[in-house]
Formats: sequence, structure tokens, C-alpha cells
Amino acid sequence: MPFWINILVGLLAFVLAALGGKLLLPWLHKLKFGQPIKVDFGPKWHANKQGTPTMGGILFIVGSVVATCVGYALFRIFGTTDAVFIGSNREALRLLSCMVFCLLFGVIGFIDDFAKVAKKQNEGLKPMQKIVLQVVAAVLWLGTMYWLGDRSTVIGLGFVSFDISFFYYPLMVLVILYLTNAVNLTDGVDGLCGTVTLVAMLLFTLICSKLQMNTYTLFTMALAGGCLGFLVWNLHPAKCFMGDTGSMYLGAAVASIGLATHQHLAMLLVALVYILEALSVMIQVTYFKYTKKKYGEGRRIFKMTPIHHHFEMSGFSEYKIVLLFAGFGAIAGIGGLLLVVLGA
Repeated sequence: MPFWINILVGLLAFVLAALGGKLLLPWLHKLKFGQPIKVDFGPKWHANKQGTPTMGGILFIVGSVVATCVGYALFRIFGTTDAVFIGSNREALRLLSCMVFCLLFGVIGFIDDFAKVAKKQNEGLKPMQKIVLQVVAAVLWLGTMYWLGDRSTVIGLGFVSFDISFFYYPLMVLVILYLTNAVNLTDGVDGLCGTVTLVAMLLFTLICSKLQMNTYTLFTMALAGGCLGFLVWNLHPAKCFMGDTGSMYLGAAVASIGLATHQHLAMLLVALVYILEALSVMIQVTYFKYTKKKYGEGRRIFKMTPIHHHFEMSGFSEYKIVLLFAGFGAIAGIGGLLLVVLGA
């Protein structure tokens, strides 16, 4: 993949997302698509964010899809012979399936966001409705990838790998559900999810490049550029939120790109921030229920979960949380990149 095409794709996605906000935000205000805030699930001072436009994830969704398509056209026109061979039709179709998969999750998120706005409350789709829709989308994507020739059932853990045969597919459905919802949970502080995903996509770009999955780098760079453009509007104080529309789309992107590489340990390291965010909720809920049953009152390990709220309740500013989590994600992700580089 010519380096300049990836750079151009990232810049185009950035421009589309950043400038798109000038059109989208007034429209969201006009439609009164403001985010309902329920302080039971976040610090009390988040109440002043009530009414901030949601569904802003549309900015990087449009930016990443358009930029990827433009980049692929340039890739076919200006790429070298070897690069065009690597970006064969089958690989392009696999990338297309990843993009459609992300869009399906974005639609699920949009339905959830729209229900929240319509009901003027912080709850949209019921949890079971979300899970069913996500499972259907995950099964369809895994089936499509299988049909397109991606039939490896090997779990790659750096220098060690093993084949789990049929059990690979139900396990990967669970991985997809965990990662997509973990990314959704990470979207709780201005700029946090967008910044962490920006870092993750830059690392996935390097990983895909090392694995010669050059077509995929177009999408990862477009996502990185789109997230950066979105941050123009989402850094504290946020002028808009990505909503479930955006976080579900990004979650599906992290899961699908990670699984497409078949570098499972590297994927987990790149996605470690999201994983720990969701894990903190699971630990808190489990410990609370256990202590309530044993002592008659529930006790907590963290001041509030997901864990970014624990840092917020401990006095960290939203800017500091974003920098801390993005930095931690970069360090963990570089570890995943090194596994790929040394193991490839």
C-alpha cells in the first residue's frame, strides 16, 4: 500500500468528520436529539451535560466509509502490482463485510439512541433486545467471512497457537459481544472513547501492514482520521456525544479488524482499555451482590464503574483521564504490535 494513500485516507476522514459537525450539530439541535443523563450511572455533575446532542458518531461513520471507498479506488489505480495482488477482490470483499458489520452495529446503536431520545430517558432498547440483534449481526458476519475463505479456527496467542475447531465460532460470538459492549461502556467521559479508539486504530494499521493486509489499513486509517475529526466536537466540554450509534460502530470495528488479523492476543492487548472498563463493571456488580448476600449490605471495590468514573470521582479531570487511558492503551497496544512483529 503506497504510504501516501493511507495518509490521504486519514486526512479525508478527519476533514469530513470535523467539517461535518458544522452541518450535523445544528440539525441535531433542531430535532432536539439531546442526550438524557441519568446521574445514577455517572457522577452527579454530569447532569449539566443534559441535552448535549447525541448520535454524533454519524460524523466518523460517514467519514470513515467515504474515505475508505476513495482510498480503495486510489489503491487500485495507483498501487503497485504487488499491492494490487494483495488487495485482491476476495480481501476487498472481506473488508467490505467488516464495514457492513460495523454499519449493522451502528444501526443497532442508532435504534437505541432514537428510543432514548423519543422516550426522553436514559434507556432505549432492552438489554435482551440488544443482545439478540448483536448475536444475529455477529453470526452473519462470521458466516460471511467463512464463505469468503476466512476459515481458520486457530487461536493465535503470540508465539503459541492452537486449533479449537467448531468451538471457535461460538467463542468469537462471545468475544464480539464483549468487545462491542466494552467499547460502549468506555464512552462515558468527553473524548475518551474517541481518543482510545484513535490510538487503537493506528496500532491496528501497523499490525495489518505487517501482516500484509494492506486493504484493511485503509479502513483503520479512515477510522483513526474520523475519530480525530470527531474529537474536534467531543473533547471536554463536549459539543456532542457519539451515542450508541458511534460506540457500537467503533466496537464492531475493533472486534472485526482484530478477529480478521487472527492475532488474538495482540487484539486483546490493543483493546485492553475497553476490556478493563467492562471488567471493572463485572467485578463491581459481582462483589456488591456477594457482600450483600453475606453481610446484608452491598459493598464496592471502586467508587463508581466503569473504572473511568472511579478516576473521575477520585479527582481526575476529564482531560487527565483521556490522556491516562489513551497512554495506557498505547503502551499495551505496542506490546501487541511487538508480538506480531516478532512472531510473524
